[in-house]
Amino acid sequence: MADDRHEPAPEDGYAEPPSESPGRSAHDSVRLAVVIGALGVVFGDIGTSPIYTLQTVFNPNDPHPVPVSIGNVYGVVSLVFWSVMIIVTVTYVLLAMRADNEGEGGIMALITLLRQMSSQRRGRAAAVLAGLGIFGASLFFGDSMITPAISVLSAVEGLKVVEPSLEDAVVPITAVIIVMLFLVQRRGTAAVGRVFGPVMIVWFTAIGACGVGGITDHPDILKALSPTYAATFLVGHFGIAFFALAAIVLAVTGAEALYADMGHFGRRAITRGWLFLVLPACVLSYLGQGALILNDPSNISSPFFLLVPHWGRWPMVLLATAATVIASQAVITGAYSVASQAAQLGYLPRLRIAHTSESTIGQIYVPWINWLLMVSVLTLVFAFRSSAALAYAFGMAVTGTITITTLLFFYVARARWGTPRWALATGAGVLLFVDLLFVGANLTKLVHGAWLPLLIGLTAFTIMTTWQRGRSIVTEERARHEGTLPEFVADLTGGKVLTVRVPGTAVFLNRGKQNAPLALRANVEHNHVRHEQVVILSIVTKPVPRVPAQDRTTVDALGYADDGIIHVTARFGYMETPDVPGTLALLEPAETEGPLQLDQASYFLSKIELRRGSAATMAPWRKRLFIATSYITADAAEYFSLPRERTVIMGSHIEV
Repeated sequence: MADDRHEPAPEDGYAEPPSESPGRSAHDSVRLAVVIGALGVVFGDIGTSPIYTLQTVFNPNDPHPVPVSIGNVYGVVSLVFWSVMIIVTVTYVLLAMRADNEGEGGIMALITLLRQMSSQRRGRAAAVLAGLGIFGASLFFGDSMITPAISVLSAVEGLKVVEPSLEDAVVPITAVIIVMLFLVQRRGTAAVGRVFGPVMIVWFTAIGACGVGGITDHPDILKALSPTYAATFLVGHFGIAFFALAAIVLAVTGAEALYADMGHFGRRAITRGWLFLVLPACVLSYLGQGALILNDPSNISSPFFLLVPHWGRWPMVLLATAATVIASQAVITGAYSVASQAAQLGYLPRLRIAHTSESTIGQIYVPWINWLLMVSVLTLVFAFRSSAALAYAFGMAVTGTITITTLLFFYVARARWGTPRWALATGAGVLLFVDLLFVGANLTKLVHGAWLPLLIGLTAFTIMTTWQRGRSIVTEERARHEGTLPEFVADLTGGKVLTVRVPGTAVFLNRGKQNAPLALRANVEHNHVRHEQVVILSIVTKPVPRVPAQDRTTVDALGYADDGIIHVTARFGYMETPDVPGTLALLEPAETEGPLQLDQASYFLSKIELRRGSAATMAPWRKRLFIATSYITADAAEYFSLPRERTVIMGSHIEV
């Protein structure tokens, strides 16, 4: 396992960002083009929830069915509306999206902030919450697998409404669409967003118009906007309403994707897109479907598609399919962001990441995650075969992530902004009460599919925490093998170690400035040579998205100004890809004890082979998991943009 990347840690330091950093001001532009781009990437998941939410609530095959009655329809529609307002509008759009890390959002951004607090002053509580946040991020991976399956399935199932004879074709058509979706991911989110943005404008306009048509036929449904109907239904019919929450939560799926993708478009663009188009269109659709069910209870079979005039159902099926593909795009993009940030923060191995936009930082493609998601999504489609069956599993992933995000946000709000305790207690009490109601309702579906996202989440959580623990063990053992760098340089300079100096520049990637690179030590002890210029380079991943150019490097002569050995610290944000040759080219000759010969420089990597040892550092199964996970580590030469023809890999082994 090539592992010459410095482990990102809170002690690497963190500068509080200015209130309006350059990156954020660009992202926060509210130009129409930015909002359209956000519509094409961010809102697909939550914007397609009207397809299946009410259909799932009133599904007669549900283990806890909701009877169709006038009071129940008003209560359900009212609960849907107020759930969207409380969870999406209040929790995410108005609150959570203000807790950013230099413009980047999502649960990993909250974890980064908590790591900073645990290293500075907050200690144990922040560290525990950061661990809880990792579980929330793990649940998001489950969401990323289930969303494409349930979204595309629900849209293609519209074929059964238009032409019942096509029922057997639903699953194969869904599988083909999903494969095509994952095949185009390499083209990048920006290209996808330019195409999808206008489609989503048409989508929201169409579902809003259909909703207005339904409301016109039964305008009394507008009464459901009053919170009294939601409260009366929840309190007066708790036995029914509580179980209904397990399906009502489908209306807020995609809220975490809004937050995770915030860095691509900015908070203001997402807020405006939500308030002025997405929210009104979805609410109109829910109201229209409620009116349709009131007119004829048999419409619960597919209220979304039956709300569409007969002449428009074929176009709506096609439009819904396109929209659900976009819904899948939202969580796929979010999964790339979460996986990339987790790798940079030391919770996953170094992954190969392709930046797909020259102008927009944060537009990335992670091949390993892409193919893992594709296989997982196809497996779910063929295993569950209907959106109704998947709905039982979907809610658990969503509610778990939302609850953890809410908890983390209020802790960050207190620590970062000094929000009064009474305000926190009031706000957190109300929002967490709502979140926990949804969690409890979804736990009742545990044996009906809710176990799936929990299993996915626990698996991902185990992998990430095992990798983090294993890395710390390897770091300690490696430090013992390497010895201290100051002593090693003193021995070389003082002549205690006899070597022959050869012309040229050698660059040794190292984990820090305290220990000698294994490759350098091996070169000296076994080959008895050293280059005229030796650059020991440490890559530091800062807990911020990007590092300004003026803060990129620091050079240390290591106590000897003319021995040709220097240490360079290169800092990168967790959203950046390290470019070692490009970074070294920015150094001045006065800093490097003479000009570096980068055109002919040799790059040395220390390849670590992991072996399972007898020491009681971890449980034997966790050791095997850690070693197995190490095999997906991206190639170090490619990751650091090293010229492969001039890269030398020297091996060693470490027991864990």
